[in-house]
Amino acid sequence: MIVKRHNGDKWVKTFICWKQLLVMIYGQLSACDSLREVAYIVDSIKYKRYHLEFGKEDIKLSNLSYANVNRDYKIFEEFAYYMINLAQSKRINRPFELHGKFYAFDSTTIDLCLSLFKWAYFRKNKGSIKVHTLFDAVTQIPTYILTKAKVHDVNAMGEILYEPYAFYIFDKGYYDLARLYTINTIGFFFVIRQKSYFRYEIVDAEELLDGEDNVLLDQTISLTGYQTRKKYPLMLRRIVYYAPDLKRTFTFLTNNLSIKAKDIAMLCKQRWQVELFFGG
Repeated sequence: MIVKRHNGDKWVKTFICWKQLLVMIYGQLSACDSLREVAYIVDSIKYKRYHLEFGKEDIKLSNLSYANVNRDYKIFEEFAYYMINLAQSKRINRPFELHGKFYAFDSTTIDLCLSLFKWAYFRKNKGSIKVHTLFDAVTQIPTYILTKAKVHDVNAMGEILYEPYAFYIFDKGYYDLARLYTINTIGFFFVIRQKSYFRYEIVDAEELLDGEDNVLLDQTISLTGYQTRKKYPLMLRRIVYYAPDLKRTFTFLTNNLSIKAKDIAMLCKQRWQVELFFGG
């Protein structure tokens, strides 16, 4: 249906979108550096092409190049998201019991050759893109948002397709009270590391046993700074948690006032998975 919606196979007799996708995936798995190399390596396995669903016909470089240039990229983008959703539905591995979905959001920068990717200008003689990754903490399957490297991390927060009642876990690089307030008003939950300089007053505080569940503080607060209160006029929850394995104390802010403080801390711990995904 995706191919039909975008007229991907209109007027095409042999090299349909499905074959194009399979050939490009094979080239990626074979670590090919160019379309010419993809065409050569596919030609070298001509007796296996039928079983790989490439078809019996020769796959010429010109045909492959023409298909990549002229076919709508949205065909493959939509199919990728379809496969991600399918994989998420098959792989459920909850780290702890909470209802809903939990996503960690972070980014990494990938260098590109500026002479080939002039649109990816970052610095003098350097090209780059940012890969903003929305990492499903339950299924450990990522989805991606690509931007130019000069785009600040917080601006990518507006590109997320938020899901109702899901939790979104951010690091301090995404600390933007105005955007966090927008997330709150449209019905989603966020958890984020608190910045060091932070003015607030305590509205309420839950009584805790000394170091219960390694939670040192669980407070409901109101911002007191003129600009911060203007950007986020509602109450926030402030949780101070001691991680014994790291021997460090972390302070988190969230707009969820009901779930256990320890679960909030465990949500933030899941954000580290996206850093492991990037390679540390």
